Amino acid sequence: MAVELLDRNLLFVTGKGGVGKTTVAAGLALLAAQNGRRVLLCESDAKGSVAQAFEVSPLEFAEREVSPGLWAMAMSTEESLREYLRLQLRLPLVARLGPLARTFDFVANAAPGVKEILVVGKLCWEVRSGAWDLVVVDAPATGHIVGQLGAPEAMRQLVNVGTVRDQTDWMLEILGDPQQTGVVVVATPEEMPVNETIELADRLREQTNVDLAAVVVNRVLPELFGRGEEEVFRRLQQPEVADVLADAAGGDVQPMLDGADLAVRLRRTRAGHLNALRHGIGDGPELLYIPELFKRSDGVRATRQIATALGAELGY
Repeated sequence: MAVELLDRNLLFVTGKGGVGKTTVAAGLALLAAQNGRRVLLCESDAKGSVAQAFEVSPLEFAEREVSPGLWAMAMSTEESLREYLRLQLRLPLVARLGPLARTFDFVANAAPGVKEILVVGKLCWEVRSGAWDLVVVDAPATGHIVGQLGAPEAMRQLVNVGTVRDQTDWMLEILGDPQQTGVVVVATPEEMPVNETIELADRLREQTNVDLAAVVVNRVLPELFGRGEEEVFRRLQQPEVADVLADAAGGDVQPMLDGADLAVRLRRTRAGHLNALRHGIGDGPELLYIPELFKRSDGVRATRQIATALGAELGY
């Protein structure tokens, strides 16, 4: 039986750059918190966008509450390594090891996948700890998420026995359980984001064991006119009628008519991309729609609007 999106424990939110994945991740986390979940929101790229979404000071590795029921943190692979050494290897003085950063950079660069396993390991650890009902990750963009999700399996193939092997086993159990973990891909109804989303859906199925839980289509333009209204609008575009309308309005109405015409054509073009997306991702994942908000900047107001739109789609 399909599990509700917000009833999972770990959601990775990804998408092509510029489609609004951080805003959607923040909106999902806020919606979950508003509905009684204890939520951790993790920013993986430390760009400060999550802090901007809640209009708070820059985030750090240690989580802090940014909204009732919602805590947020910024991922740091070095801090994650320190925490791992302290918790797993019982090294209480590791924080005083000055050369750790240099050593870590050397190891990470010499062994690809180390940084990814530290990120995924930290997130799975938070889920396993039971401290949170839901962990939402503002994950890397579509070009990097498969490598990150595949890191535990790659590490497992390298290590046959011991603590690290045991840890990759429980990471894979969490990641591979669709009752617990899912990927949410954010797209906009445009050619490149749609193509990347379809390609990512295929790669997730073929190269990982993580469930594609949902695709969120952001910035969907509303239908401007019904059929009868559009017939009236087309008549208004006739020059002789537009002149009469301009006289009645007391000014040039052509920019308004051109703008409305552009909105109609964009809506129809994007409808074709939406159809391609529905066909391309198949029947499995939920398809959720967020309308164009026509906002000037991101912030708490926009995050709340996204949460409300997602809530309407998910039945909250």
